[in-house]
Formats: sequence, structure tokens, C-alpha cells
Amino acid sequence: MKTAFITGATSGIGKAAASALAGAGWQVIVTGRRADRLAPLVEAFGDRIHPAVFDIRDEAAMAAALDNLPERFRGIDLLVNNAGLALGTATAQRADLDQWRTMIDTNVTALVSVTHRLLPGLVERRGGIINIASVAGTYPYTGGNVYGGTKAFVQQFTLGLRSDLHGTGVRVSAIDPGMVETEFTLVRTGGDQSASDTLYSGADPMTAGDIAATILWIATLSSHLNINRLELMPVNQSFAGFQVARTPTT
Repeated sequence: MKTAFITGATSGIGKAAASALAGAGWQVIVTGRRADRLAPLVEAFGDRIHPAVFDIRDEAAMAAALDNLPERFRGIDLLVNNAGLALGTATAQRADLDQWRTMIDTNVTALVSVTHRLLPGLVERRGGIINIASVAGTYPYTGGNVYGGTKAFVQQFTLGLRSDLHGTGVRVSAIDPGMVETEFTLVRTGGDQSASDTLYSGADPMTAGDIAATILWIATLSSHLNINRLELMPVNQSFAGFQVARTPTT
């Protein structure tokens, strides 16, 4: 039985990915800050799920959780770097610096820390890494500033890992989702449900289950295949046009 390690599994894509993998017979280590949010996965899948409760930004807590894994969960075959967040909608000149730091600490620093820690075992087991990036790393939009920058890092880090791990048998992929209806907007806006409702209304967005199915597909491909980067959008979303600021003529 293969074992996956999924960060940010308390909701959204991470939770859906844990359900998809566990449902397909995997053992899954699920991480998050809120034990009550991980409990339903344990209830649904029993001993296939091991909850590891810690803040992904706390490197000491992460190390302790890994050091104390039950024996049968220690051989990790797949790392899904899903934990991440966007905070604030303000333009750069009006942004909150603390929010920028939180995004960098979560989306970049924590991701590389857990990856670095698990790499030796992944190489030994010829495992895989799936990084959840975003179309925001490719297509800038007003207010995306640091969030988009962190996701661009994830995209490039994925390619760098792929190059460095050449010849090891380790597969490395990035998934770049577009609009997915999760708690993303609620977190970004500090809990503004109306903003979330407005964003997704009539857009027929992707679901967390759509991305989870993609993660499962990549994870179960034949071992000689690698998906380098995969961009997904709902049909109703496409690329933004260029911005043009016009000087008044009168």
C-alpha cells in the first residue's frame, strides 16, 4: 500500500485529494492546524488516514510530526504540497506587509521546508511530488501581487526539482488551477461570504473534487510518465486582457 503526505488537508483541494487517494486504497498523512477539520477524514477512512496537526509554517512542529509518524506511515511515496493561501485584495501600494509575509512563509518557505525534509525518502522510494501552484503564477491581475509571485515560485521550483531529480525516478509535477470554488475567497477577504458568492456566481467554477481527481490521475500514471505542468480552468474562465490607462484628452 502506497502512502501520501498532503499538506493543508483541512478543507478544499487538500481534503478532497485525501479522500480521493484514500478511496483508491492509499494511506494518507493529512496535515493542518485544526484537528476537528481532519477528524471527518479519519471517520470516513479509518486507519488509512493519519492526522498530523501542526501549522505548516512551524518547522519544528513539522519535524516533530514526521519524527513521530507510526511505523507503517514512514515510507512516503507521494508528497502533495497543497497548503497555501491568498490574503488581501489591495494593490501593492496599499497592501498589508504582514499579509505578504504570511503568504511567503506559507506558500514558499513552508513548501520548500517540507519538500527538503521528505526528499531523501522520496528518492529512495522513487516516489513523486505534486505541487499545487496557480494560474496566478502565470497571468497577473490587480491585487494578485505577492500571491501571484509565490505561485510563480512554486512553478519554477517544480521545474528546478524536476531537473535536479533527473535520473532518480522521482516524478515532479505542478498543477496550476484557475477558478476553484473552495474557502479560498473567504480566507482572502477575511470571511466575506458575499464577496465569495459574487466571485463564483454564474461562473460554473471547478470544484475541489475536480483537482483531486487530477491529483489522483497524476499519482497513478505509469511510472515512466511525468506530467511537468498542467494548467486547468473552467470553461467560463479565460485569460484577462491587457490593462490600458488612458490620459484624459480634455
